[in-house]
Amino acid sequence: MKKSIILYLFLILVLAFISLSFNRLRVDEKQIKNFNLKSVNNKVIALSDYKKAKGFMVVFMCNKCPMAKFYSERLNMLNQKFSSKGVYLLAVNSMDTLAYAEESFALMQKKAKKDKFNFPYLQDKLQVVGQQFKATHTPQAFVIWKNNSGTYTIKYQGSIDDNAGDAENAKPYLAEAVEELLQNKTVSNPKTESFGCQIFYRGIKDKMK
Repeated sequence: MKKSIILYLFLILVLAFISLSFNRLRVDEKQIKNFNLKSVNNKVIALSDYKKAKGFMVVFMCNKCPMAKFYSERLNMLNQKFSSKGVYLLAVNSMDTLAYAEESFALMQKKAKKDKFNFPYLQDKLQVVGQQFKATHTPQAFVIWKNNSGTYTIKYQGSIDDNAGDAENAKPYLAEAVEELLQNKTVSNPKTESFGCQIFYRGIKDKMK
């Protein structure tokens, strides 16, 4: 009887380890192709423009989402902190401009100026980049890291931090992931839950519900 219980517990531990490893692998193995999008300054920005980049913080955001509005200052600080270390922040708006007038390019320009963005705010008008990352809502953060081959893989996805309303007492998931990668460590928390406004992709039925 004792042997059966021990064997049962051992199997549970093995399955838990496999599940954890699979989830982490699923984050790491997603490769991101080079993309180019129009920035609010009317310049086209591509990953390949950053020749010396070690990686990128790609944050999906938009103009109207109340949750995303909490993070403008924090994103400026993140870009200021890490850009000098070869890790750059790119904000991407993949919202459907046909459904939401508030997500127009002109209003993106207005938001970037008002919030004094020190990073590119890019319009994903065809929603291609959003679908490549499988982004689901705003704000949602990803860290992509350069491999020896020059390609990028996702090393982190989820929240910027765990407290939208209180930056000082928030756990900085995104910053911690970047710090670990800069130290050649495996990201200890590669996937977290994030919340915000849903990104509706064109062609999906009942998208307005």
